[in-house]
Amino acid sequence: MDAGLFTANNVWMMLATALVFFMHTGFSFLEIGLTRQKNTINILFKNIFIITGGLLLYYAWGFNMMYPGFEEGSSGIFGFAGFGIAAPENGMTPEYADGGYTWWTDFLFQGMFAATAATIVSGAVAERIKIGAFMIFTVVYVGLVYPIVGAWKWGGGFLDSWGFYDFAGSTLVHSVGGWAALVAIFLLGSRIGKFDEDGKPKAIPGHSIPMATAGVLILWLGWFGFNGGSVLSADPELTSLVLVTTSLAAAAGGFGAMILSTILYKNLDLTMFLNGILGGLVGITAGADLMSPNEAVVIGFLAGLLIVFAVSLVDKMKLDDPVGAVAVHLVCGIWGTLAVGLFGAKAGGGQFMVQLYGVLIVGAFCVICTFIILGALKATMGLRVSKEEEIEGLDIHEHGMDAYPDFIND
Repeated sequence: MDAGLFTANNVWMMLATALVFFMHTGFSFLEIGLTRQKNTINILFKNIFIITGGLLLYYAWGFNMMYPGFEEGSSGIFGFAGFGIAAPENGMTPEYADGGYTWWTDFLFQGMFAATAATIVSGAVAERIKIGAFMIFTVVYVGLVYPIVGAWKWGGGFLDSWGFYDFAGSTLVHSVGGWAALVAIFLLGSRIGKFDEDGKPKAIPGHSIPMATAGVLILWLGWFGFNGGSVLSADPELTSLVLVTTSLAAAAGGFGAMILSTILYKNLDLTMFLNGILGGLVGITAGADLMSPNEAVVIGFLAGLLIVFAVSLVDKMKLDDPVGAVAVHLVCGIWGTLAVGLFGAKAGGGQFMVQLYGVLIVGAFCVICTFIILGALKATMGLRVSKEEEIEGLDIHEHGMDAYPDFIND
């Protein structure tokens, strides 16, 4: 391979890595914007812990657990290539990864993905989970559950051998986080004041909708790296197609959610509009490289409609998800994965069934693991803060500081 092409590929992958890293700013802004001021530092602390701890865990063993190099005849369920990330002899040459990037870039790009699963959970459990319990959960889930599931497809495991397809992670990233979020909010219970005596949901407004809006726009920008980098090279045709399908699905998702929520609730709800955009992004992620622009619009629009129904369903189940993580990442993650069997280059009944089996297997594994992890934490140290701490705010009780202190000029 020409040295210039190898360099160009690697530079694009490093830029994509930076964009995915920037998504953690978007997640942070979205979460603090849709929750109350008194819990801002708590949410930011969790998100900073996720990216720092997640990267270290991925370095220590996660990368080699996700890409173990399954031997021929292996079950393709679990493998481990050892601790650390020592580069192979060809790791910095075009011989590695077909000249798409170097070993170091490969590790860092995949490491940015690893932390996202726990970030999804962070928003769902906001304002009432103990910080220590969440940190322990993050270590186990990002350190073990995520790389094991990732190995089943991206590491050449059994789902890959079946023909299961997930281009950039509708299932392997988003639903992995979404399933955990669903179990977590079930075990935690709702925030004080979320439901009235009759069980009807009440709105608990976030303290900064402008910040939440900025978060969504940052996430949309970051998705150019999330999906565009998943091409794993700077291939001009495929990379540009992926960026087009990603953006069209996001726009269509926003429109779908806006139109349906306006029809049902008779008001122009910005938060529903924003979650519709995210739903479209999650929905296209599994097949962004397979779809035409027209198909991307359809997938995104339907994802936007699903957001509205899913948010309502979560409320009817008396579950409390402050940021809509279950609707966005779980429901639209499932939809996007199944859409690969309905639209695009791999559409067909056989592919649809493979996609469905993959969704069910990953879902069962994540639900069981989350129940075990959080169930053990609930039985030992407890998951939820006290009523007093929740009412007064986690910033003061867990961190001893205020995100927005009043400054008095002497």
